[in-house]
Amino acid sequence: MKKIIVIVTTVLLFVAVNAFFYITITSRLANNFSGTGQLKMVDVAQFLPFEEESELARTGSSLKFEKEDDLPVLDGAAALVPVYASVIENCYPEGTVTYEGGAFSDDNYYGENFAPDSVMQYQNTIRGFDALVDGSVDLFFTAHPSKEQMLSAQEKGVEIEIVPIGLEAFVFFVNKDNPVDGLTSEQIRSIYRGEITSWIEVGGASRPINPLTRIEGSGSQTMMDMFMEGNMINSRNPLSIFGGSIGYSFRYYLSGMVADENVKMLAVDGIYPDAENIRNGSYPITVNFYVVYRKDNHNPNVVRLVEWLLSDEGQAMIEACGYVGLPDEATKL
Repeated sequence: MKKIIVIVTTVLLFVAVNAFFYITITSRLANNFSGTGQLKMVDVAQFLPFEEESELARTGSSLKFEKEDDLPVLDGAAALVPVYASVIENCYPEGTVTYEGGAFSDDNYYGENFAPDSVMQYQNTIRGFDALVDGSVDLFFTAHPSKEQMLSAQEKGVEIEIVPIGLEAFVFFVNKDNPVDGLTSEQIRSIYRGEITSWIEVGGASRPINPLTRIEGSGSQTMMDMFMEGNMINSRNPLSIFGGSIGYSFRYYLSGMVADENVKMLAVDGIYPDAENIRNGSYPITVNFYVVYRKDNHNPNVVRLVEWLLSDEGQAMIEACGYVGLPDEATKL
């Protein structure tokens, strides 16, 4: 009899444990639209100037630097690598992009082996902006610098010139299997303030919302801070990892550079973030992107290059890269 009781107790315990895990984990994971926000690394090897297979905008330029010129060093955010790499492709002489060891490294995700004398660097938003302030980079391509970055430059006595050169959309995205295709601005803010916590509240499935964030100081996080008006959750419900995630980025970075068939961009306030809706201003979170330089940089080729970016040729190159050019009236310095 004791053996039977032990066996029955063991079976009941096994069933109870499995039922617990099914209710708390398995059932939550079923069709939970997870794995949305972990964006891939940018493959910089796809955007190397003077390489035949590179995915660059070869639109041509009347501005042609020579090797003996004082060549501006370019750096930028991950989302804008195609733009400044295409600038080098169109305006710079071959042999000016150089690598430690003589070749680009396959694991060169953050520009580790661009040589010090290379006109192209890739240190991403945080380190790249610091390099601009310190003077090792001449032109930095970016979303608008954060308040902290501007304060850091000010504390070092560095004045920054910030010039808009194109338009982009700040976008929100989810897994392609998530039935939600759009949100209002206020719904997004409510999600990131912890006021809306389930997809069922916005027309989706009965699953928790997992609101993902980005690294502080990155271009996308700086933009998100502005969108949230400084009022954003600092922590998430631990159970949200069993739900469907939502993330944010810039349109071309998401759809063109790290194109992932498993995610979809959301319409915001009923407007989808395609190029036409960015161009006509109907998408509600349309923003400028910029080229930034130090005001005390006396290299005349810095201003020449900025002026070229605002010219018809420069704007055509930006469009060919997959971004949206500025309205005509905005291209005058």
